[in-house]
Amino acid sequence: MSPIPTFRLNNNVEIPAVGFGSWGGLTEEGRKAVKDVVLSALKAGHRHIDTAWFYQTEKYVGEAIRESGIPRKDIFITSKLAWIHHGKYEKVNEAFEKSLKNLGVDYLDLYIIHWPQSLAYEGDDVLVPKDASGEFKLDDSVTFSDSWAALEQIYASGRVRAIGVSNFSVKTLEELEKTAKIVPAVNQVELHPYLTQQHLWEYCKRKNIHLTAYTPTGWKDVLENPTIVELAKKYNSTTAQVIFAWHIARGNSLCTYSRQPSRQKESLDLPTIDEADAARISGLDLNQRVCNGPDAKGKLNGWTIEQLGWDSKVSPEATA
Repeated sequence: MSPIPTFRLNNNVEIPAVGFGSWGGLTEEGRKAVKDVVLSALKAGHRHIDTAWFYQTEKYVGEAIRESGIPRKDIFITSKLAWIHHGKYEKVNEAFEKSLKNLGVDYLDLYIIHWPQSLAYEGDDVLVPKDASGEFKLDDSVTFSDSWAALEQIYASGRVRAIGVSNFSVKTLEELEKTAKIVPAVNQVELHPYLTQQHLWEYCKRKNIHLTAYTPTGWKDVLENPTIVELAKKYNSTTAQVIFAWHIARGNSLCTYSRQPSRQKESLDLPTIDEADAARISGLDLNQRVCNGPDAKGKLNGWTIEQLGWDSKVSPEATA
């Protein structure tokens, strides 16, 4: 087993290769429980905590960090701009300041645009706005390029060490490139052996945009894949450890989550898999999403898959 590495972003900031998520579900009880889970993860050795305004767990993440006794400078904190908070500088800055206040910190290590689409703002309610027909209310008065310009200003202020995006495709990254003064440091996307995102991976590598994987294992079907099981035996590891090691071998970081302290520790104790075995895992690609997918109307947060620039299949479990 090897120590968990860091990756150097395009502005020379180093990001830990393994992050720990803080999604607690849609109930306040679940969100409150995140505090103890994150505290346990910090005690297990995790030093990259990933959160978002939409998760409504920033407050509990901040409490866990303070109670851990670990110096702020030793913890890499990522948070995200919600799709209802898109806008020009004043609006985005206000959302950013809310995240700082929720976390109880005076800077972030990474701040990213959670989704490329902009939805109508009708107050800080995590239930995204819908019209009478049940469609998400889009706000066409601003674009993700407007929001990105606001993030660039926040970055220039020194209150965040790096800025990036999430759920962006080659299509949306190319659109952003037309106006961006700063290349995103990170693009956080669904990424696992059944969704290797090879085209996006190659594009981001050329543009020096670091990829971070969410849903990094691909869940049960991937974890039980015979090739993964075989390699876990070879490396005397769990199937999750082998998949995490595959991510690192590809040069991307990942965000994991577990309530179990033993698994929290396992995700920081990974084998180093050889190139041939990494290629075998990449060969499992089905171009299939298991986390985020379109609703019955073929849309996700108000946009079609074509608007998002996604061309992958979606498993039944991923439908919203």
